[in-house]
Amino acid sequence: MKLKLCIMCGILIWIITSLSTAIFNPIFNPNLPQVNIITPIVTIVATVFFGIIYIRNIESNEVVEGILAGILFVIIDIILDSAFSMIPHMGRLITGPYPLHIISIGILTLLITTLLGYLAQMNIDLK
Repeated sequence: MKLKLCIMCGILIWIITSLSTAIFNPIFNPNLPQVNIITPIVTIVATVFFGIIYIRNIESNEVVEGILAGILFVIIDIILDSAFSMIPHMGRLITGPYPLHIISIGILTLLITTLLGYLAQMNIDLK
């Protein structure tokens, strides 16, 4: 496992998700106050992008690496959410219930990275 690359990708996923949520939630929340669709959509796009960047450098056991990368991405998300929620006057970065956020983002991230690992091990011949 390329731990340094995986940690950098996880931190970048969290930064992009947090910044995009902070920017786009005020635009969409007044119109849809009970729906938080921005965070999952941005997380899916960022996880696919950085998951591909991570998985393409792996030569063997891509599925296992995908699962491990997904677990590490979720752990980084939890750590950074916890660290930044303790800063005074920062406010909450996540709107809605936090356990639901962790469960949904965890499932999405693990599914995406595992699928990317599965697709990376396939030999595709497009003739």
